[in-house]
Amino acid sequence: MPINLDAVGVESEPGERSWDSKDCLLYALGVGAGTDELAFTTENSADIDQKVLPTMAVVLNAMGAGMPSLGDFNPAMLVHGEQSVELHREIPVKGTLRSTGKVEAIYDKGKGAVIVMSTSAVLADTNEPLFTNTMSVFIRGEGGWGGDRGPSGPQNVPPERAPDHSVTYQTREDQALLYRLSGDRNPLHSDPKFAEMGGFPKPILHGLCTYGFTGRALLHTLCDGDPARFGKMEGRFSSPVFPGEALTVNIWVDGDAAVFQTCGGDGRVVLDAGRCTFTA
Repeated sequence: MPINLDAVGVESEPGERSWDSKDCLLYALGVGAGTDELAFTTENSADIDQKVLPTMAVVLNAMGAGMPSLGDFNPAMLVHGEQSVELHREIPVKGTLRSTGKVEAIYDKGKGAVIVMSTSAVLADTNEPLFTNTMSVFIRGEGGWGGDRGPSGPQNVPPERAPDHSVTYQTREDQALLYRLSGDRNPLHSDPKFAEMGGFPKPILHGLCTYGFTGRALLHTLCDGDPARFGKMEGRFSSPVFPGEALTVNIWVDGDAAVFQTCGGDGRVVLDAGRCTFTA
């Protein structure tokens, strides 16, 4: 069996990860922030304190030894399925965290397998909870062993009315080459031949880059740009994005939560089932 079903429930030993101001600036640039967001893209602008985009949590994972192999499969067949980020406090501009990873579940979707993993992080010096990430990956061609199909059905469905807010950002043709410098060097996002092996006409944008663009829209629209007001963000990747596309984030607000969808340049939904909580 290519997928290692025995991995479910296994938790890694704690791992440590340090970051600094430069890492935060590079991440912000990688998800499209620029001259109109100097709090996130500079560290020395007059009367502006540097801040960290909440979605940077997705690149700060650090797992120690003991995390099991997920199995033997073609990595070109792996795509990001869902992602959630829950902040327990604002991410500092520099620091060291300690985190553990866990394989939460493996589901048989017939034409593929879904693996759900979580990471919990605390600040290393104080043991203060920092964030919790949960993600799922879909591995095409690895299902069909008769296992549990897992949860299904619609969730976080937008109401049948116009969105309260719509924010459009333009990605760059080289966006994936910039974003990969924050850690994800998967050649699916940079190597045309590898992308072709995965069935794509050219390298695709990292799903977490699309996620970061979306997080920026939510942060500025719902939290007035204040990361301390940002709570939890979750969404499901529903279509690949190619560098150079425009991304439009449609937001429906309900009290201290919002449902959202992100659409590509042709109107197709690329990030679906989205929900964000915040301090109003």
